Amino acid sequence: MIITTGDNEAPGTVSQAEELSLELGVPYVRRSRTSLSKLLTRHRADAVLVILESGIRIVSAAGEPMEFHPSMSFVRAKRLLKGEPDYMLEISKAESGDRILDCTSGLGSDSIIFSIAAGEEGSVTALESSLPIYGLLKEGLRTYQSGLKEFDKAMRRIVVKHADHLQLLGELPDKSVDIVYFDPMFREPVKESSSISPLRAFANGSSLDRRSIEEACRVARKTVVLKEKRDSGEFARLGFAVRERAHTKIAYGVIELDNR
Repeated sequence: MIITTGDNEAPGTVSQAEELSLELGVPYVRRSRTSLSKLLTRHRADAVLVILESGIRIVSAAGEPMEFHPSMSFVRAKRLLKGEPDYMLEISKAESGDRILDCTSGLGSDSIIFSIAAGEEGSVTALESSLPIYGLLKEGLRTYQSGLKEFDKAMRRIVVKHADHLQLLGELPDKSVDIVYFDPMFREPVKESSSISPLRAFANGSSLDRRSIEEACRVARKTVVLKEKRDSGEFARLGFAVRERAHTKIAYGVIELDNR
């Protein structure tokens, strides 16, 4: 992967790109009015992270460009801040002060909702194994301006790590977090989810290992939660009790623990 800027190479975006290059350990390449496809070919890169004055995006030769955006989490957050319930939070039993580990964070939509619920006294750690998505998420959460103060503060509180969740779970002490959450790339995509479609070009498409669930149950105090399609066989394979709602193709699986 490489990092560059938009065509105009504004000083602010150049500085931002150079700093992110050092953080991620990947090369910063001057744009110099060069097309992204030429940069990818010239540097033999599989993806390019583009820092723009208006945001950040990733581009690969194999997939659609994808920009950081909080997507439906912004709508969910506004409802939550009005005192309305959020089904994911109810299922996971999330509350203020909780320590939450999102093992497959993607673009961080669910991490943001967890961060609002956990508040300033709690914490959310978001793991992402794909380096391009990690870079997009890390910088997006740090710089995106939604116009809603509480939402932006929740984004800034999230700790983002480039890590394999099974390895990191294995390094954590028993009962060291309250909730462990999994939202892996669905085996079969939800056709209506156009915002997720570009993610598939960059995401880790591996299915969850049963060892990950075993480690999650050791590490979590309250719940381990899995988000999947409602007809997915992953719930049964991994030992989750399914919680479904009418009029949605998404379901949650939960393992309730008594590890406090």
